[in-house]
Amino acid sequence: MRTPDNVKKPARSARKKFRTLSTKRLLELRDWLDEIYHEVEVPEYIPSDPVSFMHAFEQKEDQLLAGFFAAIMAWGRRDIVLNKVNDLLNRMNYQPEEFIRNFDEQKAKSLNGFKHRTFTDTDVYWLVRCLQNALIQYGSFEDFWMHCYRSAQQDGVHLMEIFHDAFFSLEPETPRRTRKHIASKKKKSSCKRLWLFLRWAVRKNSVVDLGLMNFMPPSELMIPFDVHVARQARRLGLLSRPQNDWSAVEELHNRLRQLDPHDPAKYDYALFGIGVLQKEIPEEYIINNRVD
Repeated sequence: MRTPDNVKKPARSARKKFRTLSTKRLLELRDWLDEIYHEVEVPEYIPSDPVSFMHAFEQKEDQLLAGFFAAIMAWGRRDIVLNKVNDLLNRMNYQPEEFIRNFDEQKAKSLNGFKHRTFTDTDVYWLVRCLQNALIQYGSFEDFWMHCYRSAQQDGVHLMEIFHDAFFSLEPETPRRTRKHIASKKKKSSCKRLWLFLRWAVRKNSVVDLGLMNFMPPSELMIPFDVHVARQARRLGLLSRPQNDWSAVEELHNRLRQLDPHDPAKYDYALFGIGVLQKEIPEEYIINNRVD
């Protein structure tokens, strides 16, 4: 399972930058990464991944809301995450849109006792309240994202700052402990779980990612960045920055856009797929041997 947004920084003396590939060697690497990407992004991948909860529904709003909870809870062992997301959706009678739109204190009782890592029933209660207001005020979850995206473009502020602030402005009384479950670029977080949700919801022409939302182009999707992706990216010379933070996400995104300017996020499958498939990296592609 992918790791949390606020991953630990690698312990490395003097925190020197890692060596990176030349543009020529980067393009030579592309064919090998494409092979792995095609091996990982297959229908058989779906049942064992939290994206399966989006595939389990037929209606777009149900898919997006189920996917949002699946993504922000994608933290820890994969089997536990799948069980916990299933538990939450069961408490919603497997009707996330109906449950959220008509949420009240009576429905809230069904959340009592829910817990997943640092998520509690209180956190889910306030997240549902925020989502309910988003659906009521904007009509759909995509329309809320579109509002955030347009505000970000207009104000010159990144989407991942706007989304966090706009989401919790829907319920200003949301406690601080709940707000930490939605990342923000403002705190230099990689925003991994939000990018994971957007990869599922925005990428087109995929057998795994559903491509349900159209408010932003797939070319702008950044990779869901965690320690596994970071380690492989540094070994391959795709990432020089030693810290696992927002700046590292931006650097890796710019490198991956050189491989595919229209769909850079597809290489998420390749980078974490190296570990999943236990691939040996060919010696000629290893740029940095000593990577923590």
